[in-house]
Amino acid sequence: MPELSHRRRLLVLAICCMSLLIVSLDNTVLNVALPSMQKEFHASVSGMQWTIDAYTLVLAALLMLSGSTADRLGRRRIFLTGLVVFAGGSLLCSLAPSLEWLVIFRMVQAVGGSMLNPVAMSIITNTFTEPRERARAIGVWGGVVGISMAAGPVVGGLLVQTVGWRSIFWINVPIGALALFLTLRYVPESRAPKPRRVDPVGQLLVIALLGSLTYAIIEAPEAGWTSATILAFVLVALASLVGLIGYERRRREPLIDLRFFHSAPFSGATVIAVCAFAALSGFLFINTLYLQNIRGLSALDAGLYMLPMASMTLIFAPLSGRLVGSRGPRLSLLLAGAAMGASGLLFAAFDAESANPLLFTGYVLFGIGFGLVNAPITNTAVSGMPRAQAGVAAAVASTSRQVGQSLGVAVIGAVLAAGAGAGAGSAEFIAAGRPAYWIIAGCGAAVLVLGALTSGRWARATARRTAALFEEGTPRGHAPATNAGP
Repeated sequence: MPELSHRRRLLVLAICCMSLLIVSLDNTVLNVALPSMQKEFHASVSGMQWTIDAYTLVLAALLMLSGSTADRLGRRRIFLTGLVVFAGGSLLCSLAPSLEWLVIFRMVQAVGGSMLNPVAMSIITNTFTEPRERARAIGVWGGVVGISMAAGPVVGGLLVQTVGWRSIFWINVPIGALALFLTLRYVPESRAPKPRRVDPVGQLLVIALLGSLTYAIIEAPEAGWTSATILAFVLVALASLVGLIGYERRRREPLIDLRFFHSAPFSGATVIAVCAFAALSGFLFINTLYLQNIRGLSALDAGLYMLPMASMTLIFAPLSGRLVGSRGPRLSLLLAGAAMGASGLLFAAFDAESANPLLFTGYVLFGIGFGLVNAPITNTAVSGMPRAQAGVAAAVASTSRQVGQSLGVAVIGAVLAAGAGAGAGSAEFIAAGRPAYWIIAGCGAAVLVLGALTSGRWARATARRTAALFEEGTPRGHAPATNAGP
């Protein structure tokens, strides 16, 4: 990639963040529309879960493949393709005649989305080559994730209330078109000097693992955890996991290089991303249903009720980016975990739904925590990695975010479905939601503990040793490369 001026680099960053905005916003903007869609399509709780998880699952499964394809065929080319597919899928979603078709079109959307985030991160890491400048750019990137995720309920509520739920998909079309034009004009083409080989077996195992696990969690409340179908999908998930680990260890150029996990910051960032985004998706899912179905609020009012959470994320996401750039990720992670855990605890142990002051305090705390957590996730994932591996490491972190969202909706929805029927009243819904909030509090505690363990001196030393494995071409500590697959 040719050396770009400072202004041009900032423009490239803005274009990449624009694509991230629509992909991440689409993850959460749908939540406020769920009750309206549920009424129109006469859908169950599990049906609503699939409208979200069909999107996040496909994103999670294809992010790594899209990133390696872009390295081979050209990042700009794949990025442009992703914009077209994502905008086209959004238009199809707005025309969906049934829940089944909406789920299918959401998957089309996600195929396009998978070509945007990891490719944009590769463009950023290759555009900003100076370490401090790159850290700031990644901080901005992480901040946009937090802003877009938290703004979803407010934007979604406004659109659903004024135009209808289908309008939440229309907005992606003009934004995608603008990003397409700017990319054609300002983003230069780039490729990896030595692109990684395709790993079709690893890709299929990832799809089998994520799909079967999520299906088992979502459908278990209705089918029963001991039913033959659910047990079969659990076995498929376990077999896929074992097969993935065994197969990837033997490949010379695996889909997921297990050597990354020798780095404590990288491993910590991966698990923190799963926990933080599981907490977010579960928090939004349960609160959207509570505010509209139990309190009887309109979509707009429900979005406005969540404004304290969104505003805190808007404030703290960019602050976290600057904090990470100047002092490292540790403080942001500790504060994020404490705030998210405290929010979950307010609902689980102190019935925050019982009074608006407590409810809003819970929203404020969660918004602060989620706003702080995004920038350090990406920064920690790529911490100490060689430039050639930064994009791959960031793609794994992005995949972890999507996995977390899928699992959060699946688990929290399953807990709700098991404890409260379709016609549950306020008391029943709140009682069913209490275990869900304990899970959210546990996710916050995990962020706090892992943030402390994986951001200190020992953790940084493991990151340096891991980077040396790639820089020096050190052989893997397991099966010899001659046994690698094609």
